[in-house]
Amino acid sequence: MKRPDWPTGLPLNFGGLETEHAALETARAVVLPVPYDFSTTYQSGTRSGPRAILEASRNMELWDEEVGPTYRGGIHTLPELEPTAAGPEAMAERVERAVGWILDQGRLPVVLGGEHSLTAGAVRAARQRHRGLSVLQLDAHADMRDRYLDSPYSHACVMRRVRELCPAASVGIRSMSEEEHEHLERHPVPLWSVRAFRALRGDFRPVIEALTDEVFVTFDLDALDPSLVPATGTPEPGGLDWYEAVDLLAAVAKSRRIVGLDVVELAPIPGQVASDFLAARLAYRLIGLALARGGEAPAAAGERAAPGLAGSPGRRG
Repeated sequence: MKRPDWPTGLPLNFGGLETEHAALETARAVVLPVPYDFSTTYQSGTRSGPRAILEASRNMELWDEEVGPTYRGGIHTLPELEPTAAGPEAMAERVERAVGWILDQGRLPVVLGGEHSLTAGAVRAARQRHRGLSVLQLDAHADMRDRYLDSPYSHACVMRRVRELCPAASVGIRSMSEEEHEHLERHPVPLWSVRAFRALRGDFRPVIEALTDEVFVTFDLDALDPSLVPATGTPEPGGLDWYEAVDLLAAVAKSRRIVGLDVVELAPIPGQVASDFLAARLAYRLIGLALARGGEAPAAAGERAAPGLAGSPGRRG
């Protein structure tokens, strides 16, 4: 059958990429959208996060000012992972299976949430394949409850479950329950509030030294100040700014290997797309950092990325 010969819009995938840079066979990163919103509290809406991120990504420039032409490494977007009504534990198992499949293809898994409970499944899959794994959490909340609303797999418990699997370092924390505070006093972990993180004055070595050589990055968007990202379920004042967050991520990527990542807890606000766009740009930056370890621009197998803007797609919007 002859294909249409008239102009068409951008493909419906992360970055609006053409087949050359979006085919699974050659892509180095695989995006898994997970529209799940079961255990969120206060404001719901994270089930709409993945689609909002994908739509925003189709309108961003694909040249990254600090990483370069990330898209050249290839980014494939899988269909959405279907939610289950069986609860967050069952959904974590579904995520674990999907992320495990991506890792078994030798690709970088990029999970777009969806609520933060999804991270437990993603980390389990990564831990099975990377025995020395650690996790870097950027978040406003400690997420260290043992149970919440009768579930040990609630979004409020995710880092308690993660730390049962592997070491983790947490940055941006400025909200926790009394139960969490008492637990952390008995069982200290590497954790920096925003004030403590800023007291490092750009010396990220204490955070990096708390991580192993292979790292899964989980980025809850409420780690950032709500003036930047109001579209989260439980926004907390006093968050990180953009450059604090991405500078830390760049420092981690320079000396550690990022083997998987997620960007979670976007609850889009209709008509206000700034949060969606930031989430898309953040995911793209993280992909670029993971694929360009050592500071070299990402490139597909057998291709060396050219300097400058030559050959990159034009303006998106």
